[in-house]
This record gives sequence, structure tokens and C-alpha cells, in this order.
Amino acid sequence: MKLVLFDCDGTLIDSAGLIHETMRRTFLHFGKPEPSFEDTKSIIGLTLDIAIARMQGKQHADQEDIDMMAYYKSLFSVVRSDMDYREPLFPGILELMNTLQGRDEIILGAVTGKSRRGLDSVRETHGFKFVASRTADDCPSKPHPAMVTECCDETGMRPADTLVIGDAIYDMQMAKAAGVTAIGVSWGYASVTELKEAGADVIVSHPSEILAHIG
Repeated sequence: MKLVLFDCDGTLIDSAGLIHETMRRTFLHFGKPEPSFEDTKSIIGLTLDIAIARMQGKQHADQEDIDMMAYYKSLFSVVRSDMDYREPLFPGILELMNTLQGRDEIILGAVTGKSRRGLDSVRETHGFKFVASRTADDCPSKPHPAMVTECCDETGMRPADTLVIGDAIYDMQMAKAAGVTAIGVSWGYASVTELKEAGADVIVSHPSEILAHIG
């Protein structure tokens, strides 16, 4: 048996455009300098209040960051309704997930900086069946290992039999902190070099390559 835990944004779905446009509008609403697309990409995967703080050079979120987070959440569905800001699956992801969901020895899970509502929307839209999942509503922000360790505890799986698949340095750092295998994907928002430096055990360039590493 293997427990396979997927990050969501940048790994399963291409949500950078949607996240950036919502973040851009949020910063402008609060009278902040408009963030660049690269600024937004660098924080995808973090819990939202911490992400907003980091984009302003702060290590910890204060009340203004929490207020900005609330505004961001209120705006997100409005921006998503715009046809220009959908959350498509990356090429090959649907085929990979269909294959994994058909294998009895695989337990699928999700560990994401999205809210529970956001993850449920992705799951329902694409038909993903996660046995265990943890979101920003449930655990401390990545790279804290709680998302992974709680999924292990819930499913009764050992870290040695668990893999985290993600596109961000925070995913790799979280995986190593939890003592599980870290698989980085090159189609997301961090570079291959950044993923390797963050502790990735292997890097894949297409979803089909993941099957070989699961075993």
C-alpha cells in the first residue's frame, strides 16, 4: 500500500492566473503596490494570510494581512466566474488520477494551502476521490509537516510508505519534515533547481512519470 498526497495549485490545476488576478485586485483595494506575477507565484502553496504577509516582506501575518485575506476570499469566486480565469487541469493529470483511483493499493490524498471549500470545488469539478485531505483550514501552513502526518495517522500509513507530490519548495520542505518521499513536478510554479534545493528526492516532467516512482 502507498499513500500518495497531492498538492493542488500548480500540481493538479493551473490556478496561477486566477490567484494572481485576485491578489492583484486585493492589493490595489488596500492601496498597496500592485504585485508582479512572479511575486504571486512565489507564495502559492502557503496559507493565505502568511502568503499576503510574505509578499509585503513580513514573516508573520498581522491584522491588516488577515483583513486582506478576508477580502481576497470574498473576491475569489467573482474573479473565477470570469472565463479568463479558470482552473484547468495540467495536461496528463486527469489520466494519471484515473489510473491511480483504479489501483487498490493506492490511497489518494490531498495536502493544500487552499481552503476546504476551494479543495471541495476542485474535487467535485474533476471527480477526484481523496481518502484523506488537509487544507489551510485544518493545519498550520506549509512547510509545517502536520498536513502530511495527520493524513498518515488518519489512514494508518507509515511515512516510509507515503509520497508527497508538489510543485513548490514548501511542498518539498513539508515532505522532508514529515519523513516522506518528496516528488517535485517541473510544470508548476517553482524551478527544478529550487525544488532540488528544497529536498526533492526526484523531479518529474510529466504526470505519467509519477507512476514509475510510486511503484
